[in-house]
Amino acid sequence: MDANLRFWRAEGQSFFQRFLLWADVLDPLLLLKSSDEIRRTRLLLQNSGKTLSEPIQNDQSSVHPDTDKIIPVLFRPPAFLPICLPLEYPLQQKQIFYGLGAISYAACIGALPLLFMNRYTLKSSVTQLVVKKLLPAPLLGLMSAFTVAVVRSPEFENGIEVMDRNGKVVGVSQKAGEKAVKETALSRAVLFGTTFFLPALLTYFVERAKFAKTPRALASVRMFMITSVLAGMLPVSLSMFPQCGEIKRTDLEPEILSSTEETELFYNRGI
Repeated sequence: MDANLRFWRAEGQSFFQRFLLWADVLDPLLLLKSSDEIRRTRLLLQNSGKTLSEPIQNDQSSVHPDTDKIIPVLFRPPAFLPICLPLEYPLQQKQIFYGLGAISYAACIGALPLLFMNRYTLKSSVTQLVVKKLLPAPLLGLMSAFTVAVVRSPEFENGIEVMDRNGKVVGVSQKAGEKAVKETALSRAVLFGTTFFLPALLTYFVERAKFAKTPRALASVRMFMITSVLAGMLPVSLSMFPQCGEIKRTDLEPEILSSTEETELFYNRGI
């Protein structure tokens, strides 16, 4: 079990603990760390065997988990996590193709209600409310979860490694892969669904209260709300499930049952 996963298992037991850890990882001040400083703190983390908070922050936000190479500043989580998310998960050419297809499919599905409304001239106030205000948030959340499931579909097919308490790999499990993908898809649905819903709701009240006098002011308020909700929901969604996931031995495949006596095994959920 690598140092990062060992740290998450020890320090990320509760939602609040995980939230604080992700808030630290996303701290913009970590972008000021030099490459030499990152290498020194990573070496300290590997040699100490202790859960030191500062090296963990540098390691989580600045070092690629698979190649151990330092991530360029613009692609580190504090700078731009939506771009950095794929870097945290090694993508093959087929997965990139699946991802682009899933995004295109989700975009088409998202546009269908509006096209349908315009095509059949459904202009009633109820239809406008449903299509423009109520439907987009759950639809965006559903499509975000769908995209995660498609991109990480190899984990359904091939499974992921499961480990005992000492970090020893005891096998590869499709059921653990399915659990990891489902948890990640749900967290991504909550992230984007809430980020779309809350700003729209708050903007509605701002319009009703007439706080914003001009369309430009209203657009600025809407952009500020979207940015604020996204910044707040990002660590919340990443903290919904443990990074070092647990699965009961009885829920795994027969070949893994025969290879260990542990009652609970562990896996890397990914993000």
